[in-house]
Amino acid sequence: MTQTPPQNQSVHHDESDVDIPAIFKVGMALIILAGAICVVVWLLLMWLNGHEATKLRTEYPLAAGQELRLPPAPRLQVTPRQDLRDLRAREDQILNSYQWVDRSAGIVRIPIAEAMRLTVERGLPVRKPPDPGKP
Repeated sequence: MTQTPPQNQSVHHDESDVDIPAIFKVGMALIILAGAICVVVWLLLMWLNGHEATKLRTEYPLAAGQELRLPPAPRLQVTPRQDLRDLRAREDQILNSYQWVDRSAGIVRIPIAEAMRLTVERGLPVRKPPDPGKP
């Protein structure tokens, strides 16, 4: 059994508090104002960009022909991914090949896998324990 709530005939909601057309008019006015502000700012930036370019030419006449000159080294990488691939290829070539470091001293670079195999076979050098009788 569902009961219906009691109805009070003397209480009603007031329909005159909210003016829907006025709310829509204010909303539309705000949207139009925001659009106008965006257009004005865009035009201002375009004007300032052109104004600054002509200002630089007139204030610094010696810099007029220097737009295409490259800055001094070090410069930013143009192709960083290719640079990384080239670096890794050079490192892999060094790590995986035989090469003389100093022929007169007899210093040779050997592949890393071979160096690890030789280290496992021969072992690492170990220090002698200190003699307990010597201070």
